[in-house]
Amino acid sequence: MGSWQEFEQQAPELSKVARRLVEAYRHKVLATLRRDGSPRVSGTETTLKNGELWIGSMGGAVKALDLRRDPRMAIHVTSRAPEGDDPSSWEGDVKLAGRAIEITGADVLAALEVSEEGSHLFRIELTEVVWTHVEGDELVIDFWQEGSSPHQVRRH
Repeated sequence: MGSWQEFEQQAPELSKVARRLVEAYRHKVLATLRRDGSPRVSGTETTLKNGELWIGSMGGAVKALDLRRDPRMAIHVTSRAPEGDDPSSWEGDVKLAGRAIEITGADVLAALEVSEEGSHLFRIELTEVVWTHVEGDELVIDFWQEGSSPHQVRRH
């Protein structure tokens, strides 16, 4: 699985857009899997630091328990709706998928300034990044999957 830094190396243009949106919008939607396999969505915030994407959680939160049991997850970064009648002014949405690996080492927690007793910290290992946006009259989907070059699909 890939770190954010590896994603940047494999898909430099897509990673610039993804970084801009990830950093511009504080609140994101995290999808995890419940014990019975059904999806759960929760609000989350992310941090990009030291070439890695991180999420945190309060101690005992159900999203953290979900990720401990099954690390598969997805994060949806939404953006503002386009102004006026031009849909191509929309920044688009970014979707990230992969695994969340809990980090418990005191040195890493201190370096990332995680100070709340009992809180959880997860490093995201990326397997897929998708940016959906509009250009003219086309829906444009740029995507990267771990180990491959970025691709683009256009739809009218």
